[in-house]
Amino acid sequence: MIKFSKIAAFILACTMCTNIWAQSNGSSSSYSRFGLGSLENQSQGFNKAMGGVGLGFRGGSRINTQNPASYSAIDSITILLDVGMTAAFGNMKQNGSSVNIYQCKLDYVNIGLRLYRKLGLSAGFMPYTTIGYDFTTSSKVATDPNTLQTITSITNYSGDGGLHQAYLGLGYKVYKELSVGANASLIWGNYVHTILQGYYSGGASSSDYNGLNSIESAEIRTWKLDLGAQYPFRLTPNDVLTVGATASFGHKIKSDATLIRFTDKQDEDVSNDTVPNAFDLPYTFGLGAAWNHKDKLQVGLDFKQEMWGNCRSPQMVSVGGIPRFDSQTGTYKNQFKIAVGAQYTPNRYGNHYWKVIQYRIGANYSSPYLNINGQNGPKEFSLTAGFGLPILNNRTTFVNVGFEWLRRSPSAANQITENYFMLNLGITFNEEWFRKFKIR
Repeated sequence: MIKFSKIAAFILACTMCTNIWAQSNGSSSSYSRFGLGSLENQSQGFNKAMGGVGLGFRGGSRINTQNPASYSAIDSITILLDVGMTAAFGNMKQNGSSVNIYQCKLDYVNIGLRLYRKLGLSAGFMPYTTIGYDFTTSSKVATDPNTLQTITSITNYSGDGGLHQAYLGLGYKVYKELSVGANASLIWGNYVHTILQGYYSGGASSSDYNGLNSIESAEIRTWKLDLGAQYPFRLTPNDVLTVGATASFGHKIKSDATLIRFTDKQDEDVSNDTVPNAFDLPYTFGLGAAWNHKDKLQVGLDFKQEMWGNCRSPQMVSVGGIPRFDSQTGTYKNQFKIAVGAQYTPNRYGNHYWKVIQYRIGANYSSPYLNINGQNGPKEFSLTAGFGLPILNNRTTFVNVGFEWLRRSPSAANQITENYFMLNLGITFNEEWFRKFKIR
């Protein structure tokens, strides 16, 4: 029998999360003003608390979008409905100054089901990148020749936007235990980066000089194709080692970027430059493994390489001493990621509730993927922990609770240090829609 109360709860949760997504872009990081913005975590509720590890994980009662080959393991009698969101409390520090931030965002909404023997399907959407920042800098630039007062440059940087990703994926067991899969995604979104500059002298309340301001914007539409493969090796009657691999195709994005520059008067020195096909998506490669012992202990390890160093982005460059808005490489660096995580279930068929809880822990590290003024951008490191809490009288529907501490550590002395504590909440509904019942 279908439990409509759970389906109604799922729809309500999706509605609430969509409203939250519409109200917040999910980012307050100053680093999101570079390139396409801050890269989003692509993991689901079951593996967020395991450091995001997932290339070797497969199972019939969960959706693992990190490796589409895992869809072939989805149970044939159920439909999976999965939704998750994150609340983050952060702190940013630079040169003795500190500011606290709060943000809330939708992580994903997914479905999964078995289409045919050995063939599974998943579909859903999630953020790809986020952009959101607003900060001001000041510096002394000269002395007023008339008043002999110091001229100070005040510059405000603000930005908003990001990219969204909707995917449709298939996973198929092609030969014995070998499974392959693919996610075809549509990526869309926009952004606006604004720089407003003014010059003030001697503490005056109004600007004495015109500043050169700029507004950079883009509407982005593109596609993404991710491939995956998995093969489980039976080591002993109680141990299975699953090896997984993924790859994603890089390509040019056929979307333009526009830069408008103007003075404070907004009626002089106006320029409008457009760069066609201004962006690239990177080639990515991943290799991982997951060890399963008696369906009690699962341990995973992933390695990923994202080739951002060859990707272009719109930027101001100097050609023969003349500034020009153009699309070039140099904003990004190739990024290496490593993730490790584990899950322990004392007794998934036990009678005591605490024994059927899934206990999770993990960690991950990412090398810098930004090049900021010729210096490496921040490194990222996080520690995670959490639980999979089964709904009473149902051993396959879980409330996923995860805790994560994330640190963006600067590679240069003048960069910003960011620390976040995040609460990840999700629920995976597993409903037996396709079980055949006998009528007596």
